[in-house]
Amino acid sequence: MRRIFNAVTGRYDFLNHFLSAGRDRMWRKFLVRRLRFFSTYRLLDLATGTGDIALAAARTHGKIQVLALDFAWSMLLAADRKRRKSNLINRIALVQGDAFRLPFPDETFDAVSIGFGIRNMPNRLRVYEEILRVLVPGGRLHLLELTTPQGRIFRTLYLGYLKHLLPRLARWFTPDPPAYLYLAESILHFPTPKELVREMEQAGFVQVVHFPLTFGITCLHEGSRPKR
Repeated sequence: MRRIFNAVTGRYDFLNHFLSAGRDRMWRKFLVRRLRFFSTYRLLDLATGTGDIALAAARTHGKIQVLALDFAWSMLLAADRKRRKSNLINRIALVQGDAFRLPFPDETFDAVSIGFGIRNMPNRLRVYEEILRVLVPGGRLHLLELTTPQGRIFRTLYLGYLKHLLPRLARWFTPDPPAYLYLAESILHFPTPKELVREMEQAGFVQVVHFPLTFGITCLHEGSRPKR
């Protein structure tokens, strides 16, 4: 997995914008507007990639500190270039680390965000346990992920895009097409929004809600650590 993401870093932002017809920017903005800070005024952005959610959160919420974590060093280098250009170097810290063993004390963050990353984590329960540990009581997880639309007509069109058009586009635009073939497969095998709600509740989150976006191509899930 680390090899895949290191290989696509140079084209990562372009392909995300191109393959989503620019909607990925709107999905991230929706997540960032939903963030709330009340205790530590810290956000943990897991699987930060090139840092788009971390940067948008720091710009939108002027009092917070952001810790942006990813396991791919090349992604963090790209995020660092954006951070420096945005003059946010003092408010965003970049950390190379593992979501299964977060290098932070208990109850460190008011909010945790994951944008298009939980799909790549094979043991989601372990990730949820770590997120609950580092959230303050009442802190909230915001999980943005691609999924398969549930409406019959749009689902059929979208599956055709994933299975046939996406592989061709990947071969044209990236030197590592298997990375984007993996993307299609991971979406097809990801839980439905309702299944993910149940999964988060079973892991210990409360007040779990979900918001389908762009005909259900993407879904924002949110859940809180229980208050004492």
